[in-house]
Amino acid sequence: MQKKAPDVTKPMPAEFDFAQYRIINPEEFSRNMLKLMEEGGRVLSGLLERSNGNGPYSFSSEITEATKLFSEVAQHWLADPAKVSATQGALMRDYLQLAGATAQRMAGTGAPPVVTPEPGDNRFNDPEWSRNPYFDFWKQAYLITTRWLEQVLDETEGLDERTRQRAEFYVKQLASALSPSNFPMTNPVVLRETLSSNGRNLLDGMANFMRDLDKSGDVLSISQTDVEAFEVGRNIATTPGKVIFQNDLVQLIQYAPTTDSVHATPLLIVPPWINKFYILDLGPQKSFIRYMVGKGFTVFVLSWINPDERLKDKTFEEYMTEGLLAATDAVKREAGVEKVNVIGYCVGGTLLGTALAYLAARGEEPFASATFFAAQVDFTKAGDLMLFIDDTQLKALEEMMAERGFLDGSRMATVFNLLRPKDLIWPYIVNNYMLGKKPFPFDLLFWNQDSTRMTPANHKFYLREFYHENRLARGQMSVGGVKLDLSKVKLPIYELCAKEDHIAPAKSVFIGSRLFGGPVTFVLAGSGHIAGVINPPGEKVKYQYWTNDKKAATLEAWFENAKEHPGSWWPHYVDWLAKQSGDKVAARTPGAKLGTIEDAPGGYVKVKS
Repeated sequence: MQKKAPDVTKPMPAEFDFAQYRIINPEEFSRNMLKLMEEGGRVLSGLLERSNGNGPYSFSSEITEATKLFSEVAQHWLADPAKVSATQGALMRDYLQLAGATAQRMAGTGAPPVVTPEPGDNRFNDPEWSRNPYFDFWKQAYLITTRWLEQVLDETEGLDERTRQRAEFYVKQLASALSPSNFPMTNPVVLRETLSSNGRNLLDGMANFMRDLDKSGDVLSISQTDVEAFEVGRNIATTPGKVIFQNDLVQLIQYAPTTDSVHATPLLIVPPWINKFYILDLGPQKSFIRYMVGKGFTVFVLSWINPDERLKDKTFEEYMTEGLLAATDAVKREAGVEKVNVIGYCVGGTLLGTALAYLAARGEEPFASATFFAAQVDFTKAGDLMLFIDDTQLKALEEMMAERGFLDGSRMATVFNLLRPKDLIWPYIVNNYMLGKKPFPFDLLFWNQDSTRMTPANHKFYLREFYHENRLARGQMSVGGVKLDLSKVKLPIYELCAKEDHIAPAKSVFIGSRLFGGPVTFVLAGSGHIAGVINPPGEKVKYQYWTNDKKAATLEAWFENAKEHPGSWWPHYVDWLAKQSGDKVAARTPGAKLGTIEDAPGGYVKVKS
């Protein structure tokens, strides 16, 4: 529960003492600061060497893009002098009001705040942000300034949609970076720790920074969790099973049954190749895979290889034929069935949608039903990720991939983190580098940092054909000489999206769901791209989901008449999938027909970038 902020309208209590912010041992503090400066110079040169590296999504490239963009916005903004004058005047009035209120509080009298943080803004949870006039001043000055920046952008006319969207993105980056919580002298938590430890926290933070720098490529990888607390196959990705098939691209895992009988139609899960599959098997309580096994389904999961330069020529088509379709054929042979139920998550769902259109055009039907988890087949409203995809950035990316033979996973991880900098970047900079603490062990963030590389041929096709050109949705895509048409896909579909998803926005998923030619069960989950999907049933209700059996032209219209359900959507999905899965048969032993290669989770998922 969020702590209640102190009432700053009341006079400052007499016992309040600024002297609590004092150096305990000046001699030790001085020694530590000198040592910090010595180490800092060396580390800074290493950071600049990496940050200024060539290639898209690096620090230097993003600074260049932001500078150009803000210059363009400024030209449009300054074209209306009256509006500039009015907005500047309002900003100055707020600053003067804040200065007066701060003076009143310093004198021991109360004053109402000029502006307050939004509910849930954890950066300003510490009571000192409101109780201490010094920190309260910096907090409010920051909030006033960022509010002004947003107002300037909102009122700037003459910007096209993409320019405005890019400007909003970079304003968010700038606002997140300039928060007073990110600087030792204006963050009460960091300042107290620095003074009470005589600066030891900053030295420990420098050591943490050096470790991150040493393990990073040309883009700094900030530790988000204690990676030593987890090991794939030991305390994460532990659902029992066997690898029963593999080729250059994939391993196919079949999980051991926990029920005497199972549904006749097995389930194949196709995860994204830009992440590792065990997001669906984090641990016994969070494992979607274990849950589905326990509900009487024979579950197979496709585990992608973490490719290097040897696989640089593997195309999107080969990911479909040698990955998804090869695995489907192996599942059919192992289970002795003609049809399979299939799930595609994120990019795995985009691949699945493509495969379904490919198979429909060829008159082939290996699937009984298809499920999409936070996956897009139409990229008209693909959100902030579109900001990183234009001709200039794609050309630079392709040149870099051609030189290396793969795309380093750290670059994609950086892009995803930039979508939520206030949550996924700056809290860890403060905790790790300023407070000098190790990040808290968190299985989901361990998975998030376990990034994978991407083959140039596949990634180039994916970014250009889907994101940049949206050819699948437009009916302009061909794969293997086959023209693709999603309206020819007639099988039952379960479409899950997440309300706060920044990667596969709900509106984008909804638009894509309308392109299929068969019955679609559309479900909207609470939270975002990961938590919206990994939301297991339990005593603690974290999120909700919405259903609506009636068709609607827009997501807003669908949501207006949707029914809200507290808790996990997993039981709802089990009921739906059971109807697509036939009668019960005797439980299947993994590898009974194809044999076994090794224990789950297999070797491919353990290959590090």
